[in-house]
Amino acid sequence: MLVGVDFGDPHFDQELEELGLLAQTAGLVPVHRFVCKRRAPDAALFVGSGKAQEIKDMAIAMDAQEILFDQALSPAQQRNLERHMGMAVNDRTMLILEIFAQRARSHEGKLQVELARLQYLSTRLVRRWSHLERQRGGIGTRGGPGETQIELDRRMISQSIKRTKERLERVKKQRKTQRRQRSRNDHLGVSLVGYTNAGKSTLFNALVKAQTYAADQLFATLDTTTRQLYLGELLGVPTSVSLSDTVGFIRDLPHTLVDAFEATLQEAAQADLLLHVVDASNPNWAEQLLQVQRVLADIGAAEVEQWLVFNKIDALQPNARPMRVVDHYEFESREFKRIFLSAATSEGLPKLRESLAQWAFDQTPLKESEQGQGLDVFEVDPLGRVH
Repeated sequence: MLVGVDFGDPHFDQELEELGLLAQTAGLVPVHRFVCKRRAPDAALFVGSGKAQEIKDMAIAMDAQEILFDQALSPAQQRNLERHMGMAVNDRTMLILEIFAQRARSHEGKLQVELARLQYLSTRLVRRWSHLERQRGGIGTRGGPGETQIELDRRMISQSIKRTKERLERVKKQRKTQRRQRSRNDHLGVSLVGYTNAGKSTLFNALVKAQTYAADQLFATLDTTTRQLYLGELLGVPTSVSLSDTVGFIRDLPHTLVDAFEATLQEAAQADLLLHVVDASNPNWAEQLLQVQRVLADIGAAEVEQWLVFNKIDALQPNARPMRVVDHYEFESREFKRIFLSAATSEGLPKLRESLAQWAFDQTPLKESEQGQGLDVFEVDPLGRVH
């Protein structure tokens, strides 16, 4: 059963559509959606005792086995709600962590998910061991095993977090070495970023003819993949870039995940150009664009040159299709180059390759013999050859 609480946020998802997609991605089946309004969260039960009872009755009537909240719950609120409901209660953060745990494939991805999960669980120990007794103070009194167990569990998790961080630090050093090597070879780095399910992996496959996993679902890709993208030759200079496909972002992305995925997200922060892929067919694309910009700012990638790639134009109604393939879009007092395309049908793809080729050529210093040779017009044929 999905539950959302409207606290007056102008972008509140009244239909709980995204939470439903997240639940389905995790292998769950939503049986009912419950939305209510409050001015502020209740300290004990988040929704208040009256609404909590109403949710419980509805969940029992719908034969739900778990209740998912669209907002993050504190450990105390989660514990109290589970006691009141008599069934499992989880929040958006735990759901995203569960999806990441299911999707991680590489050694690095599994380490990052494990670190985020341990950091999340370290705040929930009081809930995990609430059935045990507490030790009583005083000399000569007998105490139960509860607090001892909590302290032991906390120490074990703390040690696991430390070990995982050390292993991730080695991964970060390896990635830094790889980026330094690409820099020595004068390889320009281009990273695909964007909201989850915007079509980044489909675009990546279309550009480099790769076979990375792409599907119409949230968080289909967690592991960063980098390939060389050859863009042809300009004035006899071979033009290519390193193209990276990165993990997608989402509204209210847990900070534990942002911290844990620092090694992966640094691919975006260290890139020479970001291709911000936007799902043009999604009515909430402006809000999604804003959420991605916030995450980019959090990881120190806000100042990296960025183009907006409006994908899935094949899904637009004829009267909503763009008049031009390339234009400029102003967002929060910043102007971005914008390219419209469809990664699925390849419409607009040659224009993106052409723009990338010109950008890469402009970033590459010419030899003295080539200085002063201007380039007026060039085009890319369907085979990717630049003329």
